[in-house]
Amino acid sequence: MAASRFRHYSVVTLVLLLALLFLSPFYFVLVNSVKSLGEIMVDAASLPKIYLWTNYNEVWEIIRFPKVLFNSILITGVSVAGIVLVSAMAGYRLVRRPTTFNKLLFTCFIAAMIIPFQSIMLQLVRITSLLELRGNLLGIFVCYLGFGLSLSVFLFHGFVKSVPVEIEEAAVVDGCTPYGVFWKIVFPLLRPIMVTVIILNGLWIWNDYLLPVLVIGANKDLTTIPLAVTRFFGQYTKQWDLALAGLTMSVAPILAVFLMLQRHILEGISSGSLKG
Repeated sequence: MAASRFRHYSVVTLVLLLALLFLSPFYFVLVNSVKSLGEIMVDAASLPKIYLWTNYNEVWEIIRFPKVLFNSILITGVSVAGIVLVSAMAGYRLVRRPTTFNKLLFTCFIAAMIIPFQSIMLQLVRITSLLELRGNLLGIFVCYLGFGLSLSVFLFHGFVKSVPVEIEEAAVVDGCTPYGVFWKIVFPLLRPIMVTVIILNGLWIWNDYLLPVLVIGANKDLTTIPLAVTRFFGQYTKQWDLALAGLTMSVAPILAVFLMLQRHILEGISSGSLKG
């Protein structure tokens, strides 16, 4: 009994220590976002002597936060919606029609997951410039759709296998069309993995810096939050006080969405992996 209690308390203590370790970056960001630059340089770990809430006001004006926030929400929302719809349909089709071509196509999706993004950066810039997709919303939507499909199709492909075929057969007997079977019967059942795909791609797109730099370029009207925050880092100066305030403002919306949907992540991934 004593040994069992000791193991229990040891595990709880270890979990608490790990939680504090993972939460420590949030502490540093929040605390230093209301400090002066000089105070951050002296001691970044201490609590602020004077809380400079004006840092947030300055960031709001400098980076035009409402505008960049709208751009980030628009790009993330449309891109994630496109990834979910296309990958759900593709995953369903690849499972229910296991032809040779579909198996080869699924293999291509899996193979695309291991290609490093850095190896195709130059080709991406050339192609988007040739097709006049640079500096506009269509270009960034197409790029995110292309890069996000591989993992999403893989997850949907595994989860669709857990959906009983008998449900679809019963719907067909009742007169449901093939499109009706998918949209009215199958698609609602994909909710757990759908939420997982939304969270994974939403976090990636919201925080992405490299792809918007390459595709959006110098179009200031489409600047996202990660691009806007880089204004505080120059060759000779680094305004950590304003940058951390900007990071706090950028993390808040996506963190709220993540906390609301996080309970679906484990269910979606585990179901997909077990049936994959």
